[in-house]
Amino acid sequence: MAGRIRDEDIALVRERTSIGDVISETVTLKSAGGGNLKGLCPFHDEKSPSFNVSPARNVWYCFGCGAGGDAIKFLMDAEHLSFVESVERLAGRAGIQLRYVEDDRGTPRPRPQQGQRQRLVAAHAAAVEFYRAQLSTAGARPAREFLAQRGFDRAAAERYGCGFAPEGWDPLTKHLRQQGFTYQELVTAGLSRESRSGTLIDRFRRRLLWPIRDLAGDVIGFGARKLFDDDDGPKYLNTPETPIYKKSHVLYGIDQAKREIAKQGRAVIVEGYTDVMACHLAGVTTAVATCGTAFGADHIGVLRRLLLDTDSVAGEIIFTFDGDAAGQKAALRAFSDDQRFVGRTFIAVSPDNMDPCELRLAKGDLAVRDLVARREPLVDFALRHELSRFDLDTVDGRVEAMRRAAPLVAQLKDREKRPEYVRKLAMDLGMEIEPVQRRCSPPPRPA
Repeated sequence: MAGRIRDEDIALVRERTSIGDVISETVTLKSAGGGNLKGLCPFHDEKSPSFNVSPARNVWYCFGCGAGGDAIKFLMDAEHLSFVESVERLAGRAGIQLRYVEDDRGTPRPRPQQGQRQRLVAAHAAAVEFYRAQLSTAGARPAREFLAQRGFDRAAAERYGCGFAPEGWDPLTKHLRQQGFTYQELVTAGLSRESRSGTLIDRFRRRLLWPIRDLAGDVIGFGARKLFDDDDGPKYLNTPETPIYKKSHVLYGIDQAKREIAKQGRAVIVEGYTDVMACHLAGVTTAVATCGTAFGADHIGVLRRLLLDTDSVAGEIIFTFDGDAAGQKAALRAFSDDQRFVGRTFIAVSPDNMDPCELRLAKGDLAVRDLVARREPLVDFALRHELSRFDLDTVDGRVEAMRRAAPLVAQLKDREKRPEYVRKLAMDLGMEIEPVQRRCSPPPRPA
């Protein structure tokens, strides 16, 4: 077949690829004995690890869903790559120069066109370099001031790849077109868009940018912050959904935090790009943030696989929210996701209603570390919030507070903790334990 990679090169890629290293970028693996490894399957939801890796045989198999294969197949399934794209990705890791099948006259065929994902990732990599260079220009002064005012120096900006989208309608578009990227590739990547007149223009303009990376470290999108008062767009603007950027699956900072999350068995969820930067620089190296969407089930799946969140290994998930009404609402919404984790969930709220970035700027790195250290169980916060809404000095207030708080206790996944929370709730309400206990009983399961 035209453009086919030589069989011996494919065999060499398989031979020189450590399947454990490849898979551990997505899944936290623990010893399963006999030289094998195990973790939570990335292809279906499970509570106990049934995903097994055999480094000696360079294969993987999930006893839960039946999926399996080698490192090439794993990348194909996990990152939706074609066979050729997967081989090329692994060859790049191993430093192997691939060769392609020659025609009948012995003339090497042209290298096949890169797969779509590779092209989109390459376009983003080129965009990162363009935007980073723009950050040092005179027009980017407001962007540099924004970072400096929040305690981030040049080294921090470089560490996180911060950049600036300049004035003008199409400087990035022209730059990337000159590098060989097509009109359709730039639109598909979300880097450019069509104007009303039908011309191609940049998606981001006059904004501070953060590159958003996937677990493997590839840039797949951008987050852009408004800097100028005459910018009538939203405060934050993100890359739209693309073949490589799915906001419900993406966590900002995950590429830098993943190893510490796996090592510490802890993930800290913050609300923004600057909060991730502040936490990492302050020593809270497990911080990540969502990108333009609420924390949801797909994000939980990503973290569970890194945490190895199982019945036998319970990690910690710590949410940080502002202490204002919006932050409290977000915390209660997070509690509804609590049951999806096997591990323990906590909340850390600054007493001064400051986010981690503001806290670091005002009180230093130690204050950010202390914020996380003072975390409290999410259920305690949720119960206290519900009770605060009622006048517990009145009968009506106590009864209504019980009705609202009891379902929170009833849904606790750890059954052994329910009796203790029933007693605590009864004491906080100033009521007898029996009526509270009846209210806190979980609903019967459907037959």
